[in-house]
Amino acid sequence: MSTTAEYDCVVIGSGVQGSFAAYELAKKNQKTLVLEQFILPHTRGSSHGQTRIIRSAYEQDFYTHMMEECYELWAQLEKKSGVKLFRQTGLLVMGPENSQTYQMMKSTLQKNKVPIVTLTCDNFSQHIPNVTLTEGDGALVDITAGVLYADRVLKTVQEEFKKLGGIIRDNEKVTDIEPGPVVKVSSTAGVYRAKSVVITAGPWANSLLAHTGLQLPLEVMKINVCYWKEKVPGSYDVNRRFPSFITTESEETDEHIYGLPSNEYPGLMKICHHIGSMTDPDQRDKQTDRSDIDILQRYIARCFPGLHPEPAVVESCMYTLTPDRHFVLDCHPTYNNIVIGAGFSGHGFKFGPIIGKLLSELSLGQVPSHDLSPFRIKRFQEKMKSAL
Repeated sequence: MSTTAEYDCVVIGSGVQGSFAAYELAKKNQKTLVLEQFILPHTRGSSHGQTRIIRSAYEQDFYTHMMEECYELWAQLEKKSGVKLFRQTGLLVMGPENSQTYQMMKSTLQKNKVPIVTLTCDNFSQHIPNVTLTEGDGALVDITAGVLYADRVLKTVQEEFKKLGGIIRDNEKVTDIEPGPVVKVSSTAGVYRAKSVVITAGPWANSLLAHTGLQLPLEVMKINVCYWKEKVPGSYDVNRRFPSFITTESEETDEHIYGLPSNEYPGLMKICHHIGSMTDPDQRDKQTDRSDIDILQRYIARCFPGLHPEPAVVESCMYTLTPDRHFVLDCHPTYNNIVIGAGFSGHGFKFGPIIGKLLSELSLGQVPSHDLSPFRIKRFQEKMKSAL
């Protein structure tokens, strides 16, 4: 049955960023509609799954600054909803002591006065059992870090949005966007008019942006999300205070390897390679490359002796990558009432509340509360011009 309605804002995509953007808009008394192409909840995009790492450990100051407020916003949502969304576990950061990445992470934490503990090869094993620290690697713990309960987060923020009068229409794919002073959004079930539109469609961002004459340099990758069985149950358990971790680079790969303690699947630890293989988001499960799993098997055999080096469970997720791995948070270059949140590059979930706030500010024509220069679209356009 076809419907026609008018809104202050239509948000396209109900992943973590779209859900928080809609929630922030509803808090500001904006009549807001969220359109989602799949039936909720679903496992087709980038926001599903039970856990994500939350951390301040970054090479760039601007992410660490954003996380200061973001932790406060997560705590506010927990308090408001009465739902536990976060568990502090600490984050173990390992990497070649003299490498640029490791040193920049350490420096950024220290500069921003994030509480850390620096470990040495002499005391490492008493603090972090069942992990082999590679010779020449440094190790530190970002004490404030932990685990976000991702599925719980999505459900909670969507429920809070609906309590404020927000509307979510799932199983409704957007088929057209017509820019203008009032944006016309057509879907498989109706036509909507809105003063502004926020596009947070993850791997499908470019297919929607095509309707507006814009294409961003985004690459979609399928990530194999792997769970590894403990040889001795409880060895890496969250209840025994085992931390999350990131290895910045290793013998096996120059990319990050990250892991979370045994939690959602008892006796299984989540460890993944922070890169995958190119895919079409509508054909994700036809991508069967396992080269990332081969890398993880070698890494786990060498560094995590308490795990069986063969994944017990493999699930799928997608990253939408920008060339510099920084987000896109900006207005459309031609239509400033079309706002884009895209290219979260596999590390955006933890920023959900602050990204929602920033996207809502852009949608309302307000001055953003954080410096968005690292996230502007023009950085790509400038590079494209210089390449000509």
